[in-house]
Amino acid sequence: MSFLNSFIENTRKYPAKIALEFLDPPLQRFTYAELDEQVNRTSAYLHSLELQPGDRMALQLTKCLEFILLHLAAVRLGAITLPLNPAYPPDELTYFLEDSGAKLFFALESAKEKIEPILPQLPGLKECVFLNPSEPHEFQSRIINRQLPVTVPQFPNSPNNTAVIIYTSGTTGRPKGAEITHGNLISNLQSLHTAWGWQADDVLLHVLPIFHVHGLFVALHGALHAGATTLLMREFNAQKTLELLSSGRCTVFMAVPTIHKRMLDVPDAHQFGLSRVRLITSGSDRLPDEVFTGFQKTFGYTLLERYGMTETGMNCSNPLNGERRIGSVGLPLPGVEVRIVDSEARTILADGEIGEVEIRGPNVFKGYWRQPDKTAASFSADGWFKTGDLGYLEADGYLTLCGRSKDLIISGGLNIYPPEVERVLAEHPAVAACAVIGCPDPEWGEKVTAVVTLHKTESVTAEELIRFCRERLAPYKSPKSIVFRDDLPRNAMGKIQKAELRVVVCEGK
Repeated sequence: MSFLNSFIENTRKYPAKIALEFLDPPLQRFTYAELDEQVNRTSAYLHSLELQPGDRMALQLTKCLEFILLHLAAVRLGAITLPLNPAYPPDELTYFLEDSGAKLFFALESAKEKIEPILPQLPGLKECVFLNPSEPHEFQSRIINRQLPVTVPQFPNSPNNTAVIIYTSGTTGRPKGAEITHGNLISNLQSLHTAWGWQADDVLLHVLPIFHVHGLFVALHGALHAGATTLLMREFNAQKTLELLSSGRCTVFMAVPTIHKRMLDVPDAHQFGLSRVRLITSGSDRLPDEVFTGFQKTFGYTLLERYGMTETGMNCSNPLNGERRIGSVGLPLPGVEVRIVDSEARTILADGEIGEVEIRGPNVFKGYWRQPDKTAASFSADGWFKTGDLGYLEADGYLTLCGRSKDLIISGGLNIYPPEVERVLAEHPAVAACAVIGCPDPEWGEKVTAVVTLHKTESVTAEELIRFCRERLAPYKSPKSIVFRDDLPRNAMGKIQKAELRVVVCEGK
């Protein structure tokens, strides 16, 4: 059984309904029937390139129709998609292609000069195809004008078959390829369909990258599973996004905190009414309290924060109908179990006690590609996935995260959770963004260090910020050092890269 089964069923139920529409050039629009035909033709094209069940196909493309067609077609053939960030440089790209054993690789024509030199190092790669998404007729000529059969053999996929490999960020060594199965995708789609009330008449405004779990699995797959319409923006624009959301056409919007913050910063943002948008979610990073309350004040809407990971898809969500609790990622999704354990003793902790978050359910990935030892180390003896996140459960089941276990600061034997300090710093009117890390200290083991960016029109000294924190936090939690920067390093989803900050700030590199 494939996660595409529901998409195929929707092509029969809603053949004339718009499935995908790109809102910026090149403008493209496809009904469910037309999209199904395009996927079939792309499957035939990949079949002609001898892509077989279990083969890996890498995609390093922008947000474009070609990415979507190749991804869905490969999965239809029983192959495995490997989505890659277009920003990866050649050295990283070489590792991903070699480690995955990719057979086919689709990349941007604009990157050809950088990519061609690494190809001789990849004997397992049978073909590299360069595409130009701004000229869609080029790809159409490949899949239509080659006298290919319209249909190709369909390969049955068991729930345990791998559908996608996504490489996790390599904060503790080389990135690891998480094997996401058809069963993982199906279970998560069904859980989110129930939790978020997906309907066939929904219209999703899609502004996220599609090489990532959030944009690909949660947003795009979610809409196709529901039989909904997806409107895609190739590049995010805050003003245009608010205009579209207030137009009355869109009912669902998914974004990351950085995007929500940029929408709040649009001049006269309060003039945009979002009353017709029934669901606005936030994920991929902690939602700052000031963005949560800012959305309420500016738009009269309470954001729905949820919690997911590359290895598990979505785990928890604040309820569609019920309390959307500030600072909390909500309740476990249907079929997902959450527990909090002591990271050393591995004993289960009581409500309110902070420990490591563990997850169990059909959403949890198969393992790390060709790394059985790291896979085994990621699971407890009784089969729970060790997320590496710290958090606590409240008596009514709501989960609150307190950061990553590797981000925990231990100073003078006392545990300090960076989000608690970051929340206080964010309350200062001069602070635009901040990240709290632990830097080595000969006396205390680690010292609390805050890396801060300021609003352009504001100024404040390090001493003033430290004093501000000490008035609101215990002394041991307050920053001992403040480092000012023009910006903070972020990944493609807007999440601050603390590992990079530790290298630059703590080690002075």
